Amino acid sequence: MPLEILGKMYEKANREYYAIGQFNFSNLEFLQSALDAAEEMKSPVIVALSTGAIKYGGIKNLVSMTRTMADQIKAPVALHLDHGANMDDVKMCVDAGFTSVMIDGSHHPLQENIALTRQAVEYAHSHGGITVEAELGRLGGIEDDVNVDERDARLTDPAEAVRFHAESGCDALAVAVGTSHGAYKFKGENKIDFDRIKVIKDKLRIPLVLHGASSVDADSVKMINQYGGKIEGAKGLDAESYAHAIKNGINKVNIDTDLRLKWTAVLRKLMHDKPGEFDPRKFLGPARDAVKELIKQKMKLLGSAGKA
Repeated sequence: MPLEILGKMYEKANREYYAIGQFNFSNLEFLQSALDAAEEMKSPVIVALSTGAIKYGGIKNLVSMTRTMADQIKAPVALHLDHGANMDDVKMCVDAGFTSVMIDGSHHPLQENIALTRQAVEYAHSHGGITVEAELGRLGGIEDDVNVDERDARLTDPAEAVRFHAESGCDALAVAVGTSHGAYKFKGENKIDFDRIKVIKDKLRIPLVLHGASSVDADSVKMINQYGGKIEGAKGLDAESYAHAIKNGINKVNIDTDLRLKWTAVLRKLMHDKPGEFDPRKFLGPARDAVKELIKQKMKLLGSAGKA
């Protein structure tokens, strides 16, 4: 089916309190993994491109590939810009046919973030009602050595969130509640401010987004290290954290690191086990299938399976 406006997907997720997975890609195999998983699980899916991925694969190539593959399945697919930094990024992606864009002004002072997001909203909404995600607060784990004032300063303030939404008009908000990007999220136990999610949800009633939400699978890390890699001390979210965050109002969960780790683990093992093989399909195919199975597991965990 044609690419779907993300806001339409959100309506049911926001009403029924489940989350839709965002899975980043930059090549054919990762996109196949996400869309095949969506079709098999009868789940809506969000596939996302960063500006780095766009530079790597070419925006026309990646959008055309996504449209072509989405047309061949029944599950709804949204194409999202992840962490657009400025209006040039937003315009490029809206004009190219994305159905959702993120404008990330979280590093700006509040008023500048509002103004930048307002610009993105006006442009995206005037071009087919494209969904706009914004971010408020600074992502970063809540560690034991961070005092209360420093912690609160980096997390999303509920009162600011009310003002931000009212003045910017954003459709969805990425909240900083203790997660961080990459494989190294926590030094000790997970420390997510679930109450903060609920307070913001109760005040805004709009879709909330959890960035930096990979679980950093221990088996993938172990396999990478076993076959020549070096990833030490990596730790992410557990299943209980997903469930609690979604129950409190998260409707979109961004997962990228987990896919990369699974992909790398399978490739490293295959290359070790088959030193005489040089057909890339013999490596990329099994890695693709492993990533697909991982995405299927995430869809079950997020509650989106069967919601297409």
